[in-house]
Formats: sequence, structure tokens, C-alpha cells
Amino acid sequence: MSGKLRVALADDHPIVLAGLRNLLETEEDIEVVGDAKTGSEALNLILATRPDIAVIDVSMPELNGIAIARKLAQEATHVRVVILTLYEDRAFLKQALAAGVCGYVLKRTAAEHLVDAIRKVAQGHTYIDPLFGEAERAIASEAKGKPELDVSRLTEREADALKFTARGLTNKEAAARLGISEKSVETYRARATEKLALKSRADIVRFASAQGWLNEL
Repeated sequence: MSGKLRVALADDHPIVLAGLRNLLETEEDIEVVGDAKTGSEALNLILATRPDIAVIDVSMPELNGIAIARKLAQEATHVRVVILTLYEDRAFLKQALAAGVCGYVLKRTAAEHLVDAIRKVAQGHTYIDPLFGEAERAIASEAKGKPELDVSRLTEREADALKFTARGLTNKEAAARLGISEKSVETYRARATEKLALKSRADIVRFASAQGWLNEL
């Protein structure tokens, strides 16, 4: 790429957003083209300005960072996404990479690593925060070769069973909401977790969070 790297920022915390802008604007090879405080604003900003890199908080209102990455993979394929997050979690990392994210930087190390991440991603590399161990960073190539955990693979009932499990409802409560038996709830949940290779309730909660289901509460 020639000239300055054009970067869009998105975070729902104004202080964090200001800090990111200040950090990047001290770099001679980086230009901040705009910032946003919600997922919808971020998507509109990115589609309007077509930056080289979009630095996006994973947890934002309206659309989360992973959902934005999925949309950009369809609507603005040249934009490379760097996720900025509090989550030091393999499941979130794998899901982000499968959604097309090129960089994954922890908020607590952003001052040290974000600029490097932006430059590496702009060069076509995948950047995983150095705080992840070698085993975790090695999953980057693994995740790129696997299909994304896609909710479209689930039937409506299977998705509902996962939603209610993630929200902490018992089988009895979920069955009452859906108008089916407790055994059916168990069956739908088992099918869904098998399709998505979710091994625990924690995996289910993380998947539901990435889909934005927990925001529907």
C-alpha cells in the first residue's frame, strides 16, 4: 500500500476512543478517517470511508465486532479488520478469525501492540496479541481453514434452545416458552451443540454473545 494507512475506529467508550485516536495520530504513516460509538455507526462509517484498516471493539451496542467483520467480508472485502477486546479467550479468538478478522489485540496491551498490529495486517499478515501463548496463536491458521460457526446451520428450534440455555433458563422454563417438552429442548440443544462443536455451557454463552443474542434480553 502507498501513502498513509487509512484507519477507522469503533468503540462504545468515549475515553477509550479518544485514547485510540491520540495513539494513532502520533504515527506519521497512519491517518484516522473517523470514529464511531455503536456497531451500526461503525458499519456506516466503514462503508462510507472505505479505510484500509478498521479497528473495532468486539462488544458494542447494535452490532458487535464479529458481526461487523462478517458484513465487511461481504460488502467491503478490501477492508482488514482488527478486533480490540478484553476477552483473552480461545473461543472468541477462533470465532473472530473464522469471521474474517485479520488482527486480534487485547485492550490491556493496545498501547504497546495496536500500531504494530495495524502495520502487520496492512501487509497481509494475521496478527494475534503476543499475550496469547504459542498454542493459542497457532490456531490462526487452523481457524482460517475451517468453516465459521454459522447460525444458519441451525433450525429455528435448535437456535431457540441455545438462546435460552445461554440466557440461563432451565429446560422446564425453555420448554414452557417454546411450547414443547423438556426432552425436546434437550434434543434440540444437543443437535445444535453437535453442529457447532460447542463443548460446554461456556461455549454456548460465548457463541450466543457473538451472535448478539444476549443483547435481546
